Amino acid sequence: MHVPDGFINAPVSAATGVVAAAAVAVSLRGARRELLDTAGGPAGDAGTGGGERTAPLAGLVAAFIFAVQMLNFPVAAGTSGHLLGGALAAILVGPYTGVLCVSVVLLMQGVLFADGGLTALGVNITDMAVVTTVVAYAIFRGLLKLAPGRRRTVTVASFVAALVSVPAAAAAFTGLYALGGTTDVAIGKVFTAMFGVHVLIGIGEAAITALTVGAVMAVRPDLVHGARGVAARPLELRNTGPVATPGAPAAAPAAARTADEPGATAVPEPAADTAPADTAPAPATAAPRRSARRVWLAGLAAALLCAGVVSFYASASPDGLEKVAADKGIDKKTEDHATKDSPLADYGVADITDTRLSGGLAGVIGVGATLAVGTGVFVVVRRRRSAAEPAETS
Repeated sequence: MHVPDGFINAPVSAATGVVAAAAVAVSLRGARRELLDTAGGPAGDAGTGGGERTAPLAGLVAAFIFAVQMLNFPVAAGTSGHLLGGALAAILVGPYTGVLCVSVVLLMQGVLFADGGLTALGVNITDMAVVTTVVAYAIFRGLLKLAPGRRRTVTVASFVAALVSVPAAAAAFTGLYALGGTTDVAIGKVFTAMFGVHVLIGIGEAAITALTVGAVMAVRPDLVHGARGVAARPLELRNTGPVATPGAPAAAPAAARTADEPGATAVPEPAADTAPADTAPAPATAAPRRSARRVWLAGLAAALLCAGVVSFYASASPDGLEKVAADKGIDKKTEDHATKDSPLADYGVADITDTRLSGGLAGVIGVGATLAVGTGVFVVVRRRRSAAEPAETS
């Protein structure tokens, strides 16, 4: 659903640019809190380890979304779709960080690969990063409240949230086109076509999102931001005997019956000033911090595999927006991309004639570039938050 230059007029493109800039600014502040969260704990308990671990994971999420967006899948005759990624990012690393993840992906695609217009960058961020993330996370959290404390609910909620987020983005694009479309096309026809095909694309988005979230939940549920309350459930200890309540007197053992009962032997009571040596509370021990390195390496391997190998087998059919634009005539004033002569334009490396090698190498370069830029952004955001905290508390 990458909107090219020329679909939306200059005033609306400028207005969405302002909206996108404001959303990114708000997300930067929110992401500072999310990146300091330890797995399953509040931001205040994060220290330095949580943020140092979460920032690279957020960069990995951006790189993974870039890679999976290269995998167009067929949804109808002559039409394909691909992951948008807003729901996946919001659930894994939080809604604010999720907006930044998708924004980084869109920026890299527009600058390096001539995918999505540069003058339409505000439109694409507003539509594909902000709308999808906000809608998906609101639905996700709402569904978790219906069945709290169940890990299965996380996967189901991920599926539904991702499914709804795609047609919501299609509806948002139709609204923007109604305000600033450059061709005279009946909006009702555009909405019907966009909404219908993107419901089908939403099914693919939902499947990818649910499978990815479910895979992370299976091995490290503490790394899924949206499932922190579920992953951090306390253990329920089964006990056949009575459980002492803090502050209440302990129950007397069955053998220590009173002397008035038949056959009972009087048991002397300990002196009032004598306390058992083992009644002092043991100091609480902190849970050992688990490394996320294996998850990070597995995610990076999956992203490289998708972009470098599997992308060759992706559908070559136009995606939902391209198909609707061609059928309804809203692409008549499409402008050439400013970076159309980029060495990586159209996801191929210039001067490499082998299609498989060219596309795979471009995908690997894209994953590496997105990972580097995304991780750098999130590390800087996290460190600025850490540096600001002492000044706020003093």
